[in-house]
Amino acid sequence: MPGFRLADGTPLHLVRRGDPAAAVTVVLLHGYALDQRSWGRIAPVLPDAVEHPLAVVSYDHRGHGESGRAARGTATMGQLADDLAEVIERAVPHGRVVLVGHDMGGLAVMSLTQRHPELFAARAGGLVLLSTSSGRLATEASAAWPNALGKLAQDLEMVLGAKLYGLVREHTSRAVSAGLRWWLFGDDPDPDLVELTVKMIRGNWPHTIAQFRPALDAYAREAALSLAGDLPVTAIVGERDRIVAPADVEQFVRGLAQGYAVVLPGVGHVVPLEAAAQVVPRIASVVHEVYRQENLS
Repeated sequence: MPGFRLADGTPLHLVRRGDPAAAVTVVLLHGYALDQRSWGRIAPVLPDAVEHPLAVVSYDHRGHGESGRAARGTATMGQLADDLAEVIERAVPHGRVVLVGHDMGGLAVMSLTQRHPELFAARAGGLVLLSTSSGRLATEASAAWPNALGKLAQDLEMVLGAKLYGLVREHTSRAVSAGLRWWLFGDDPDPDLVELTVKMIRGNWPHTIAQFRPALDAYAREAALSLAGDLPVTAIVGERDRIVAPADVEQFVRGLAQGYAVVLPGVGHVVPLEAAAQVVPRIASVVHEVYRQENLS
């Protein structure tokens, strides 16, 4: 099912993996200015990492990657939550869902709990939030996401000027790579993963970054996670994340009945790529818990 059309006509690039008849489906929601390729080290291996049948769905948010462009007024967290609700209802019409959101994808999950509480209560079995802040600034000296990427983009444009728009797709500017590597990765990232991240961000430049930045700024000030029941929630953040503070994430899950925070040493903000080996077993653990709590088979 490479294509999925939303009710307003916007096409989403949606990819299915695993067993479509499974009682549990993991839905992967990527971060700001990225696309579903950021799950490339996680989505293909998840079905084999779980002891039970599992379906996996990933998609490009509207305005991102290969999905249709966001129109005026639709580049909002509320709209992304509505899109997620449609994906759950129509692309995953049965069973429980484990929602895994990175960065902006995590905010979309938060928004879903507020805009579609009945759907969330009926279908959500567990959450895994990667590099997702409750909305507070990391420190006085650091900029909150997405301000960090917006500021970086402005700085790069000042340095590179028109070159930033004319970069050949197959070749990445060293300045772009160095800047994004510093902002988004930890101690020793794989150069190929840095290159992939740069390509995803560059593919969303400039329209998506410009469209979604104000909505993310506005939503982050009011972000809150309202959970129905006692769902298992795992929040994962990199120790070297310059955008989301580990202490904020730890405090964020402290009040949740089954909240669990994981801080990954040496890892930066792009956790799905940089720390896939640590993320996969934690997603699998949540899936196993859903099977156990729901008495599924």
